[in-house]
Amino acid sequence: MIEWGAAGAALSFGVLTAISPCLMATNVTAITFIARRVSKPRYVLLSGLLYTAAQALTYVVLGMVLVASLLSVPSVSLGLQEHIIRLLGPFLVLSSLFLLEMLDLQFGPGKFKAWAQARAEAGGLWAAGLLGIVFALSFCPTTAALYFGGLIPLAIERQSPVLLPLIYAAGVAAPVLAFG
Repeated sequence: MIEWGAAGAALSFGVLTAISPCLMATNVTAITFIARRVSKPRYVLLSGLLYTAAQALTYVVLGMVLVASLLSVPSVSLGLQEHIIRLLGPFLVLSSLFLLEMLDLQFGPGKFKAWAQARAEAGGLWAAGLLGIVFALSFCPTTAALYFGGLIPLAIERQSPVLLPLIYAAGVAAPVLAFG
């Protein structure tokens, strides 16, 4: 059984992560992607829930792996910061420009935007889940410090590789669910 103090700390780490500058950008992108079919409230709700579930599952699985194997937190954090962020920055900029219809590239006879939108539409709800996984793994220095330096040591101390990361994920997901 988890004590209330540990659960409150995990939730606080999640909320602090959600309001950190780098995650605010991913939240805006996620909300825009999830709400793209605003005329279909059920679809928006399901997309938001799948995005949140995939993000939570990612945090829980990562927490389970780290806690269970007692990996070196600084090296994992540094590795994710070095490699994921290189891919995430351009991805966020391009996806935002496409979603805001500020970028319209031509490739061959069709438009690249139409192709990308068709792929996202074809992915349907699962595209929202994939977005949740990608964004959950996008650790910037602030979020990495909160997750790897705050939550994971707490989860190791309390022997809670599932529940505390799940509570953390609820804090991270709160803005996307609220606005979605």
